[in-house]
Amino acid sequence: MRLCWQALAVAANFFAALSVAHSEERIGAPSKREEPVTIVLAVMSGKCTTLKIAGRDYRCRAIAFFQTEEGRANFVIALDDPTDNNHIITFSGDNGRRPQDDLYELPIDRMLVRSKDRPKADGLPVPLVELSAGMCKQLGVFATRQVSSISCSAVDIKGQKYDLQYESDGSPIKVRRVRQTQAGRPAISPFD
Repeated sequence: MRLCWQALAVAANFFAALSVAHSEERIGAPSKREEPVTIVLAVMSGKCTTLKIAGRDYRCRAIAFFQTEEGRANFVIALDDPTDNNHIITFSGDNGRRPQDDLYELPIDRMLVRSKDRPKADGLPVPLVELSAGMCKQLGVFATRQVSSISCSAVDIKGQKYDLQYESDGSPIKVRRVRQTQAGRPAISPFD
């Protein structure tokens, strides 16, 4: 049950971070453009059998997937980092494809790194955007709420490597569609 609450807290953090109108470019200056609206959120339960960032091993607290209205998809991992409760990495890409019914592939073109040392907007760390190249592969189907594994591997332009291997505990994933309210804020349907 504790893992479910952690996953829900992480999901809430994702939406709070997404509501921030500023994003940070690689050079560190906030831009004035608004971020696209998130339309799908999926929270998964299981464990990361591998989570390696720049040669350092981590464990994960929670993992989620979200997709924006423009089609950008993101696998977000909250790290179990005893020195930083805000340590979150995101494998982000565009043009995901489904070469077979139970396989989703997402080419990664950037890594987003949030930590306690990052500048904050509305009290939340603004991610550092690292241009990257890599791939995430998901086995399973969101529509059936069954995802068995996710593997991601990427290298940023500094040569730092990011590797993830996630294995489901067999529980159905929690998938939510998000709609925009008239006030402009996201409205999320409750988890089952």
